[in-house]
Amino acid sequence: MDILDIFRKVGPVVWPLLFFSVLSLSVVLERLWFWLRILTQEKETVDRILEAARQDWGIAADMARQATDQPIGRFLFAPLSLPKNNAELFRLALESTAETELAQMRRGEKVLELVIAVAPLLGLFGTVWGLIRSLESIRIGDLGTEATAGVTTGIGESLYSTAVGLAVAIFSLIFYRLFQGLLVNQVKVFRKAGNDLEMLYLQSPADLSNSKPNKALPQGVAHDSTGENFIPRRKRTQNRFSDPPEISEDTSDSDK
Repeated sequence: MDILDIFRKVGPVVWPLLFFSVLSLSVVLERLWFWLRILTQEKETVDRILEAARQDWGIAADMARQATDQPIGRFLFAPLSLPKNNAELFRLALESTAETELAQMRRGEKVLELVIAVAPLLGLFGTVWGLIRSLESIRIGDLGTEATAGVTTGIGESLYSTAVGLAVAIFSLIFYRLFQGLLVNQVKVFRKAGNDLEMLYLQSPADLSNSKPNKALPQGVAHDSTGENFIPRRKRTQNRFSDPPEISEDTSDSDK
C-alpha cells in the first residue's frame, strides 16, 4: 500500500491533516535546533561570566555582552548593563529579563497545542463522513447479499482518517512534552545563575556604569572595596580611635 492509496482512503480530510502535519513538523525541527544550540553552549557561558564577575565586573559585563545571542547571555547582561549601583534594581533586571526570555522559549507551543487538539477531531470527522457515505449506499433489499461487501470495505477505509489524525497528534504530543521538560529545566538554570550572580554582587558590589580600569590615584589616596568612595590613607602610627594631637595637648594643659 503506497502513500497515494492511503490519501485516497483517508478522504477529503487528508488535506487539512497534511497541513497540520507539515506545520507540526516545521515547529518541531525549529525548536530542536533552538534547544540544541542552547544546551551545548549554556553551561560554558554561565561559568565564564560568573568566574569573570569574581575578578572584575567590567570583564564580566563584556563577556555577557558578547553572549547576547543566547538567552542566558541576555539574562546575565541585563543587570550588568545598569548604570547605577542598586541591589534592588539589579534583582528587578534579572526577574524581568528571565520572564521575557522564558516567554520566547515557549514559541511554537500554541501551534503544537492546536495540532494536538484538532488532528484527532479531523480524523474522527473523516471517519464519520466515510461511515455516512457507506451507510447511504446500503439498500434494504441488498442486506445479506454480496452487494454489501463494498459497504464493509468502505467502513474499514473510513477508519484510516482516524488513524492518521491520531498519528499526527501523538507525534506532536511527544515533542510538546519534551519541550515542556526543557523549559522547566531552563527555569532552574536561570534561577541558579541569577542567584549566583546576585550573591557575588552583594558580596562585592561594583560600579557597573564604569567598566574601564581606574586611573592612577595620587599618592596617599586609596579606594574602598566598592570602587566608589576614595579616602586618604592613614599613617601606620596613627590609631583611628585616638584623639588628634591638638586635643591631647589641650587636655594636658587643663590638667596642669
